[in-house]
Amino acid sequence: MRKLLYVPIIHDQSDLGSLGPVLEKASSSYVGERRWATHREVLAAFWRAIESFLDSVDAETIRVYQDGLAAEGELGRKVVEEAARRGSNNHRILLGLMARGAEIRKTEDISLLLEEGRQLLRATQGGSVGGSVYDQGEFPRQKDQLTDQRDRFVAKQINGTLRQGETGVLIMGADHDVLPHLAEDIIVVSVKEREKVRAYFQELVAGHDEAKLEGLGRYLASPV
Repeated sequence: MRKLLYVPIIHDQSDLGSLGPVLEKASSSYVGERRWATHREVLAAFWRAIESFLDSVDAETIRVYQDGLAAEGELGRKVVEEAARRGSNNHRILLGLMARGAEIRKTEDISLLLEEGRQLLRATQGGSVGGSVYDQGEFPRQKDQLTDQRDRFVAKQINGTLRQGETGVLIMGADHDVLPHLAEDIIVVSVKEREKVRAYFQELVAGHDEAKLEGLGRYLASPV
């Protein structure tokens, strides 16, 4: 049996390297400082809930597939350590799992990650429409194509490297849809519902229903 624990996430800006501060400023301006401050509290609570859940699993049986991780072994560890130093809760939790015996696996194609980074940089520098990266007309279409390519690559990696008797943990942005591309014999357990995680972020950046946003925020912050 092959089992996969699926953790759909919303990225903290500290996950995004040098683009993080730019996107943090743009996001705060776009959604409003008060809303963004509340979002950061929700995100911190979300990661506490995920950390508490992962603390309960036997890490020695875990093989981690991490959004954005294009290396494994010692190089992969250095990538995780650097992200944790920048303040990434995701990667700090990953280091804890590794210290308890979990193994990280190469998850992504570096060429696809670099291309997405170039597209995001162009969007933040202006693009075809001013104002915000959320409004860039061409960027969402290009991003959707790359996201699909990344999803298929990630699924291929899991299908090819998760062995019988192992438990994988897939930590992936909720805008990704990897699961349809997984092999049929892999049993998937969702730690959080992807659609609710996606709905929360969509409401945050494009919605006006405060009650809905608060309800989804409570779901994200709730214990697993």
